[in-house]
Amino acid sequence: MRILMACAAFPPFIDGGGPISAMIVAKLLRAAGHDLTVVNVSGEDRHEVFDGVPVHRLRSLNIDWNYRLPRPGWKKAIWHALENFNPRAFFIMRREIKRLRPDIVLTDSIENINVATWAAAKSCGLPVAHILRSTFLLCWKGSMWRGSDNCGRACSSCQVTSYGKKLNSRFVDAVIGETDFIIGRHTEHGYFPNASTHAIPGAIASVPGALPRTASAERPLRVGFIGVHDPVKGLDTLAAAAHRLSGQPVEFLIAGTGQSDYAKALPERFPAQNTRFLGWTKPEDFLPQIDVLAVPSLFREPFGRVVIEAFAYGVPVVGARSGGIPETIQPGVNGALFKPGDDAALAEQLSAFASDRALVATLSAGALAAATRYAPERIAAAYGAVFEGLVGKSTESALPQAREARL
Repeated sequence: MRILMACAAFPPFIDGGGPISAMIVAKLLRAAGHDLTVVNVSGEDRHEVFDGVPVHRLRSLNIDWNYRLPRPGWKKAIWHALENFNPRAFFIMRREIKRLRPDIVLTDSIENINVATWAAAKSCGLPVAHILRSTFLLCWKGSMWRGSDNCGRACSSCQVTSYGKKLNSRFVDAVIGETDFIIGRHTEHGYFPNASTHAIPGAIASVPGALPRTASAERPLRVGFIGVHDPVKGLDTLAAAAHRLSGQPVEFLIAGTGQSDYAKALPERFPAQNTRFLGWTKPEDFLPQIDVLAVPSLFREPFGRVVIEAFAYGVPVVGARSGGIPETIQPGVNGALFKPGDDAALAEQLSAFASDRALVATLSAGALAAATRYAPERIAAAYGAVFEGLVGKSTESALPQAREARL
């Protein structure tokens, strides 16, 4: 099948997990035999093959493309307004569609490449599938986080400034999310009224030689955290739990970095005697060092890829019931769950591991078994099934009632 995959961002430009996830999807679909070309926005117009994936980089379709860089308020306002429907993006993406002649248009996130891509595909009579990575379509910040808490629903200002995105979502035939949670966040607001919904998690390759691990009672239990050092990641919860566990055989390994004053002061929040800060560390170097991974996010994570990365190494995960995280962790099978922000509950879960090292071995085996659910070939087949159901479907006829599919 010939696929045009339009991405908000794509490596080597990496501003978070989105571009990496897009690359993973592109590579696994190509490995499954699909003829896939990526179209995304960068600072120049060029064609290249990046890590085996054909990519056409377009010059900015909006007032600029790298919204992570500082810019004046007037420029931000124009950028956000155009993200609701950009005529220039419509005509350029229509041109790309006619040039590549795909069977289907797949959008992975939508910033910069624009919701006009959906309309362009429909104008060419092509089916459209969209992968959700964030709440950008609902919230101009893409997080649905305000002040120090999650937003229950999109606020009135976000609804007004996102109206065009919602309107254009009617052109999407299938919406794919890594969790039911992220799909539900959109459908409850009336997005994607004509689309079937498909929960397809992220993919993770098996780790050669990974075996269920044991945690010797002759040394402290090693609890790890890896990620950006930001309050939304629940690091204060983990720090408070660490203090509660003072005197117990537990040590904490904290990987990752941050640029804020909060990140700089973070070591002061943890007990110095049993905490090590490792700085930026690759997951493949970090995960073999720990017995249990803590994912205490306060922010409602759309998926939480770090959880399945841990599973691939046989590391059980203690995670917050936040966003899509509970859809991955099975308590008593591959980890444990606790209420976000409840440091006493987190400390209790970690104490159970410290006092019963056999529990680590049991849940480690469960983590490895769970990782097989995210095997690349399985995830590629799930995407392929969605696409096969769309290709050949007439875009002129009335759309059927939305169907649901789950992997």
